[in-house]
Amino acid sequence: MAIYLPELDPDQLWFPPVERALKQPDGLLAMGGDLSVGRLVLAYQSGIFPWFSEGDPLLWWSPSVRAVFTPASLKFNRTLRKQWQRSTLQLTVNHAFTDVVKGCAAPRKHQPDTWILPPMQQAYQQLHQQGRAHSIEVWQDKQLVGGLYGMVVGGLFCGESMFNRIPNAAKFALLALQQHISQYAEGWIDCQLSNPFLQQLGAVTLDRSQYLNLLQQQAVIPVPPDHWQPQPLSLHYD
Repeated sequence: MAIYLPELDPDQLWFPPVERALKQPDGLLAMGGDLSVGRLVLAYQSGIFPWFSEGDPLLWWSPSVRAVFTPASLKFNRTLRKQWQRSTLQLTVNHAFTDVVKGCAAPRKHQPDTWILPPMQQAYQQLHQQGRAHSIEVWQDKQLVGGLYGMVVGGLFCGESMFNRIPNAAKFALLALQQHISQYAEGWIDCQLSNPFLQQLGAVTLDRSQYLNLLQQQAVIPVPPDHWQPQPLSLHYD
């Protein structure tokens, strides 16, 4: 069956209403346009994100169900606490954004291909340079062993991807991220699409209308000017 999608003009900054997204494949909204800072900011502020594979056109999505971490939902279990206490791991924010994106884009054991193609990497680097996209890094002996990156919309962190080079590094990055956001907002994290790993950590789902209401509430929360400056992070057990 043929799929008909609105095709975006690179010279016009707009998206169709998210309610027009397809039911199959779920959430597919539009194609084309560009990955400019302005369009990406508008997309995330509208509950939309880009996602496409090598050889595909630029595709934009707003799925009917979103995975999120609610405030204070990410906590140390006994295993994680013991691993953290025994380790010499260090955490930072925005110390190695480019390297984190490359780590997330690298081939994985059960996922040889990546959707974080060079144009996506360049686009998020531009967002980072404008102070809108951020990374959390996990270090061991001065080597990057895990991390995550995403974009902030007020008090909501819209996560894009994460990676591990040692067990549980991404979990520590998530814990640090939620604690860091909670210093000025409630601590909501948007994970886009649910998967078993996120469910295991306690992610819940919201339907599109619930997510858009959350986005509207969080978008107006002011971000402290220095909050995302490069800095070391600490993890709290409580």
